[in-house]
Amino acid sequence: MSLPAAAEQALAAFSAASGWEARARLLMQWGERLEPLTPAQCSSEHLVQGCESQVWLLAEQHQQHWQFRAASEARLLRGLLAVLLARVNGLSGAELANVNLLDWFTQLGLTRQLSPSRSNGLQAVLRRMQELTATSS
Repeated sequence: MSLPAAAEQALAAFSAASGWEARARLLMQWGERLEPLTPAQCSSEHLVQGCESQVWLLAEQHQQHWQFRAASEARLLRGLLAVLLARVNGLSGAELANVNLLDWFTQLGLTRQLSPSRSNGLQAVLRRMQELTATSS
């Protein structure tokens, strides 16, 4: 499966980063790109269960393709969410069901940032995305 354009950009940027510190800075910069959610969107209805930090997730379908928006108060998590969104935005529900989170973060060289609790939280976000796309297709 080919990657969405934003995922290709992320892969190129993180591959070009020399060393862990450069990737960590880049991750923070990607997190700053997330479009903020309104206070109404940061409601319990959009809160992802299973995350140590609070994460809100919104999904919209355009034709057969999904667009997600996410927010978190945790700065590092915002960066991880931004590169996750780069990987999944524009996919169909079937394509989304086949996304391998660990493989994606390994390709980016970001597995160091995936502590067990962060990894579980991001898996919960991906599961929630898959649930939202499954119920709406």
